[in-house]
Amino acid sequence: MRTITTLYIAMLLGTMAYGQSTQPELTNRVNLLFGVNQLMIGGFNIEGNVFYKRLAFDYSHGVSLDFSNDILTGDVADQGLAVHLPYTTGFGVGYRFTEWFNLRVEPKWHRFEIYYDGDAQSKANQVGAYNTFTLGLGAYVTWLPFKNKDNLLRGIMIAPSLRYWPNVSTSLDGDAFEYENRNTNQTETHEAMNIGLANTPFIVNVSVGYSLTF
Repeated sequence: MRTITTLYIAMLLGTMAYGQSTQPELTNRVNLLFGVNQLMIGGFNIEGNVFYKRLAFDYSHGVSLDFSNDILTGDVADQGLAVHLPYTTGFGVGYRFTEWFNLRVEPKWHRFEIYYDGDAQSKANQVGAYNTFTLGLGAYVTWLPFKNKDNLLRGIMIAPSLRYWPNVSTSLDGDAFEYENRNTNQTETHEAMNIGLANTPFIVNVSVGYSLTF
């Protein structure tokens, strides 16, 4: 997994170097965006972008993301657990192929807190807690549906994305911990989770916000 990520990064950097001399100039932009998916799970995410010539820079910060047992899968669901992410944060640097499409290399940090499903989320009730660090790629589409308007509507932006964020390291010894599960009455193993869909590194999201040129 780490080898694949390294190859992706090398390919992106090579494309950036080639594209700088072969592609036309693009519009410089600064964007402020909010994640739609995060709102659907009780959280909040804010993202800032700067697009300068062919380069793309971003910083994003998500807070209070909750995954109850009914939307979890695998061992986490079988063990009757729920997951809370008090924060997920990081930045990205990438390359714009066109006005509407860009790829970014993205280092991110995530905090996982594990509880029994239905318990109050307090320190005393925690089954365990740990941090993960991911390094991957994000593919982004930026769409301005009203860009030809001569009013404030022209800056409205919709940004679908597909991200691949594999775990590179965690704060757990062996990337897992054991505990006595009160639901199964057995010693269970909890492996450090991935940040994406169904405990995978893949994330699909849509963000909405506003874009200004400079």
